[in-house]
Amino acid sequence: MDINSDDLKTFITVIDSGTLSAASVHLGQTTSGVSRALSRLEDKLATSLLTRTTRRMELTEEGQLFLERARAILGAMEEAEETIRIRRQQPAGRLCVDAASPFMLHCVVPHVAEFRALYPEIRLELSSNDQITDLIEHRTDIAIRIGTLPDSTLHARALSASPLYVLASPDYLARHGAPRTPEDLANHSLLGFAQYEQGNSWPLQHANGNSLAVTPSLSASSGETLRQLALAGQGIVCLADFMTRADIADGHLVKVLEDSYTGYRQQIHAVYYRNTQLARRIGCFLDFLQQKL
Repeated sequence: MDINSDDLKTFITVIDSGTLSAASVHLGQTTSGVSRALSRLEDKLATSLLTRTTRRMELTEEGQLFLERARAILGAMEEAEETIRIRRQQPAGRLCVDAASPFMLHCVVPHVAEFRALYPEIRLELSSNDQITDLIEHRTDIAIRIGTLPDSTLHARALSASPLYVLASPDYLARHGAPRTPEDLANHSLLGFAQYEQGNSWPLQHANGNSLAVTPSLSASSGETLRQLALAGQGIVCLADFMTRADIADGHLVKVLEDSYTGYRQQIHAVYYRNTQLARRIGCFLDFLQQKL
């Protein structure tokens, strides 16, 4: 059987037009040409699809069944063609991405050059603000958020999850010694978050559970500031792998209390409003970023 999309299109157009002559106008063919094409299709199928009289055409039972399948096949072909056509178009326009400073510096900025080379028509705007609640007010298209998300009308996409480590510099440990148990932290200088209590619950197993609430000796609103303080030997800190991986590999920060780690991983989400005009730009950026993470 050698049925092609032209055969299906001719058959559907005849049915939708109501007459061979009307179908010929839509198809840009002669009426006799459409009639012959329809007859060839019936020959291929070895069945009659239409009962034709001088006044009207009616679908046979086989014709009705074939029409349903033909519409589905052509619809699927058009959808596949549209998908490829869209993928070949370069997304363009402004895309504003917001993330906390540590994530922006360690996970976005290093890959900006590659993203711009892949999507030169997208104009990136990068901002850092941990407190954004209204994306529209701040003209933000995508916000990257670390940790548990509050209930929201925004759409969220999970990008990755990052372990948390309790860390200190070799200099600090040389001067103050390493804590042997989570309870020993009470005798150390602890670096923690200001105005972000969730960041001061460290995932350590101890006598009373799997999360240890700490009282910082020195606080900062930014995780990057806390990282710099830890590197400067100012105390023990609990920070994500994505921002301290290189420091640990280079020996500038050392893990402490590893036997007490719970295996907790901090969730990383992208939140955004669903907007069809932005969908391709958002999708391109999130697919790219997720691959890097």
